Amino acid sequence: MEEHLRLETAFDDLFTNQTGYDGLDQKIVNTKAKKDSLLLVLQYSELPLNNNASELGVRQRVRKREVSFGPRTENGVKSWDTFATLAETAKKLGVSFYHYLVDRISGTTQIQPLADLVLLRVNDLTLGWSLPIT
Repeated sequence: MEEHLRLETAFDDLFTNQTGYDGLDQKIVNTKAKKDSLLLVLQYSELPLNNNASELGVRQRVRKREVSFGPRTENGVKSWDTFATLAETAKKLGVSFYHYLVDRISGTTQIQPLADLVLLRVNDLTLGWSLPIT
């Protein structure tokens, strides 16, 4: 708890400075206004410190677009986004995307819907700061 208070004090000291440069001073004010959300990690250590996982998820889509010059129609864009999301979600859940597609197309439904698997995974996590999702 002492470290928490020390870091909060250091944050306040850092973000009460005035530089004389309007743009920088405005950024300092904006950052200080976000203090509660920025320091949430001090209270809930399970929060990620960055959004690298999200950034990495987008990278595959960008590489495919660069190689193929992108989809040609609006329906193509939607299809790309849908299948990329399904593939990435299946991968994160440890489900074979190929087997999932075969299961859905054949109608055997032996694999649970990905949405159900996501909810099961979320409820298994021990996130002290969030409520289980149902």
